[in-house]
Amino acid sequence: MTLKLLRYIIVSGILLAIVNNWSGLCAQNPGTDSLRILIKTDKPDTNKVKHLYVLAWNYFHKGEYDSGLHYNSQALNLAEKLYFKKGVSVAYSNTGFFYQTTADYANALEYYFKALKIDEAIKNKNGIARDIGSIGNIYWLKGDYKKALEYYEKALRLSDTLGNKSTSAVQLANIGNIYFKDKDFKKAREYYSKALDIGEKQGDDYLIANMFGNIGSTYSELGNNKMALIFCFKALELSKKNADNYGVINHHIALGQIYTAQKEYKNAYDYLMKAHAFADSVNAKNEQLDLYESLGTLYEKSSVPLPDSTGNKILNAEQMRLHAIAYYKRSVEIKNAILDEETKKKLVQNEMNYEFDKKEAAAKAEQEKKDVEMQAGAKRQNFIIILVSSLLLVVFLFALFIFRSLRITRRQKHRIEISSSETQKQKKIIEEKNRSITDSIKYAKRIQQALLREEEHVSMHLPEHFILFLPKDIVSGDFYWGTEKGEYWYFVAADCTGHGVPGAIMSMLGIAFLNDIILSEVLLTPAEILDRLRERVIKELRQKDETIENKDGMDISLCRLNLKTKELQWAGANNALYLIRNGNQEKIKADKQPIGYHPESKPFTNHEFKLCEGDSIYIYTDGYADQFGGPQEKKLGFKKMENLFIIHNHRPMKEQKATFNKRFMEWKGQQEQTDDVCIFGVRV
Repeated sequence: MTLKLLRYIIVSGILLAIVNNWSGLCAQNPGTDSLRILIKTDKPDTNKVKHLYVLAWNYFHKGEYDSGLHYNSQALNLAEKLYFKKGVSVAYSNTGFFYQTTADYANALEYYFKALKIDEAIKNKNGIARDIGSIGNIYWLKGDYKKALEYYEKALRLSDTLGNKSTSAVQLANIGNIYFKDKDFKKAREYYSKALDIGEKQGDDYLIANMFGNIGSTYSELGNNKMALIFCFKALELSKKNADNYGVINHHIALGQIYTAQKEYKNAYDYLMKAHAFADSVNAKNEQLDLYESLGTLYEKSSVPLPDSTGNKILNAEQMRLHAIAYYKRSVEIKNAILDEETKKKLVQNEMNYEFDKKEAAAKAEQEKKDVEMQAGAKRQNFIIILVSSLLLVVFLFALFIFRSLRITRRQKHRIEISSSETQKQKKIIEEKNRSITDSIKYAKRIQQALLREEEHVSMHLPEHFILFLPKDIVSGDFYWGTEKGEYWYFVAADCTGHGVPGAIMSMLGIAFLNDIILSEVLLTPAEILDRLRERVIKELRQKDETIENKDGMDISLCRLNLKTKELQWAGANNALYLIRNGNQEKIKADKQPIGYHPESKPFTNHEFKLCEGDSIYIYTDGYADQFGGPQEKKLGFKKMENLFIIHNHRPMKEQKATFNKRFMEWKGQQEQTDDVCIFGVRV
């Protein structure tokens, strides 16, 4: 079964390329109503052109093409009057996108080439990358994949050179489509994953949704329908959130195809009919082609009676056969219209005209260059004479300035030598004090490390696991801890109050208390251990009521795993546990109370799970999610962190650790680390 998901990035690609090329045109994208009000009050200048472009795009994206063409035409006319060439090229791109969406590929290619000629003339490199990628999209839609790949790779090289991540992501995804068409699905997923990484870093929900859909199609082709459904549902959720009608249509079609392959025909009918309603409302011909083929297949293969397209009448076997034939016929009619021979001829003619115009313009530019050089030659000699005379005058004035400066410098040198001696003495005292303090903290780090077990605790009895431990300062307020007791393995990720030296002292107390508690001959549950740990912290730190100044404590996640039966018990103080099984995820919430004094404290809750082979669990502190960074200098957030668990949990644990560390450093960039970081991952 082949999911028709490969056109996703064509639509998203145009959107990304055009909108990113407007980075110099429009700082933000107001709503449609706000833009219409702005246009009424705008002066006839470039700002009005920008507002008209964005309004036109909003209408195109919603499928309201008449309104989009109306405002795009106004923008083009005003840009031409103002000689605003960058604006003219964007208007041509908008028009090309309209023709592409309505399957008029010849006119789409013509307008993309018009935009390319303008952008080359004004040396607008971002625009050139956009235009080349758009031209590649037309060849892709026409089935000329070799030609499409040439344009995609050229656009990718230019985008990488410019550091334009959004356009690079589009081309990576498009190249992935080429590999998908060649049935190299693992290579296709590699390119889709690279594009997804960029989308996650930039918070681009449109790109993330499209890549989820495309990755889902690779899983489907490899026979893993369970993973295909997971990724398709994620893609559908994001497309609905962003009102992306084309994405919603394509994801519904994909889900219908998967359910058809799984012989869940009623589910397939529901999703395909939802796509039917959307596709008709926006006149999306490419999507209609995929939809009618899918409906034909459904009615042909279904072993259960299905309703007609209105949902009011249940069809018998003969009626379902006739419905299948009717839908196949409609898909053939659309395909024939798209692949019309005259359209193919016009495509070739447009490219030949462009190449001829380009050579003619290059020859004319070369001649103009020679004329300018001849005119400049006569002026060059006079310029040299004036320049030499001016340089001699400057040298003379500079010599006078140097002589005067030397006299002043000699006077100041004596004064500086007197004060320098005293400054050096003070500097030496400060350096010695700093060195002493730093040496003490480093020694404290060695003590802390001695209490921690090694990060990768190696034992033939333990499951595959990793520990990502990144202190903010030399010593850490976060700590991890693990020990084996008979057939049980206890392991912990904890976050103490503060970081640096105060946090490290609390972490060492926590480790000491845990070691003491676990030495008990009684086999304790995680909840019982946390209850005893809280009692020890309150007692030793003399925390009696909420009026005390000492409110130190810790948030902690503690697991007990039976190494033979795979039974897991867990309890948490403010820190949750994350479980992934067969691509499905579950977040188990902790008790909302710390290890320490709490006015409404209660016994901790003990949770029990029976783990299966391949299950992954993650316990963590809040330092990873609270890190500031990214393009907008915001917190990374728990949602992004948990998405990393989902996307990468199929990898070996050592690779997961390296990936999480790399992503954290990329997100942090030049920012200071916000807090200590500790993540403990285990796969049974």
